[in-house]
Amino acid sequence: MIEVNEVGVTAGDVTLLAPVSVMAQRGEALVVRGRNGTGKSTLLRVLSGAQKPSSGAVRIDGGAVVERDRGFRRRVAAMSGLPPMAPDLTVFDHVLLVATTWLDDPDSAAELARGVVAELGLTSLGRRFPHELSSGQTQLFGIALVLARPFEVLILDEPEQRLDPEHVESVIRVLRARRDDGATLVIATHSPVLADGLADRTLWLDAAA
Repeated sequence: MIEVNEVGVTAGDVTLLAPVSVMAQRGEALVVRGRNGTGKSTLLRVLSGAQKPSSGAVRIDGGAVVERDRGFRRRVAAMSGLPPMAPDLTVFDHVLLVATTWLDDPDSAAELARGVVAELGLTSLGRRFPHELSSGQTQLFGIALVLARPFEVLILDEPEQRLDPEHVESVIRVLRARRDDGATLVIATHSPVLADGLADRTLWLDAAA
């Protein structure tokens, strides 16, 4: 599903990502680890189409990474930091909006939104506004937004941020279910718990930096 061949990123004389090669099959979780500054987030941005590589090539499902192509966007969902949030929409409104954007049937969109909110333990917070959430709740809310749509590849940058151990375990269960349903996951993390709970393959960028 994912083929990364000698992909590197530079900015002038600065190396943001030393050339790296890796692959992941459909239904596998690739966990990217390494020290700060070794290029984890940069690699994920390349995979999601937000960053063009300076060298090398990426293929996803046999095709090029083209962020503006709707087919690519339908296959690939990504979260790097918290997405934009509207202050006058509730938590559930946000999740439903994302689901409705991608699904033509309103009933299917509502079912998907309710399911994602419930999986992440946010049902009781559905009528709150984003500014009324704690930092950990906001992180779970961000994950709900990226899960509330179809995808074949899911790219997450440090989804464990701001979460206590109990909620990290909840996120592992949710992501494991997506992997077991056939999605390919690429996750950058500093959490050994999350890595051990999900990884089929591990890419350490320290050696490449």
